Amino acid sequence: LRSRTMWFVYIVRCADRSLYTGVTTDARRRVAEHNEGRGARYTRSRGPVSLVYVESAEDRGAALRREHEIKRMTAQGKKRLVAAKRRRARTRGS
Repeated sequence: LRSRTMWFVYIVRCADRSLYTGVTTDARRRVAEHNEGRGARYTRSRGPVSLVYVESAEDRGAALRREHEIKRMTAQGKKRLVAAKRRRARTRGS
């Protein structure tokens, strides 16, 4: 049996307050790569970045489809997505 690799869609906030969306199997490692200048070209000149959103996906294809959906959102839509996730996390933590 092959072990299933978990895929994630993530959003990072760049130093210029812009948002970048990507997919990975390890969000923590990927953020470190962005901050070391080994991430996406977009984030290289906008670091450091901080992780503001992570969502799991069934597989790589599902992660890429969701990434595409998020990238098509307006900046305001992405901010609402991040804020909603943050509110849910706070609610669960109390």
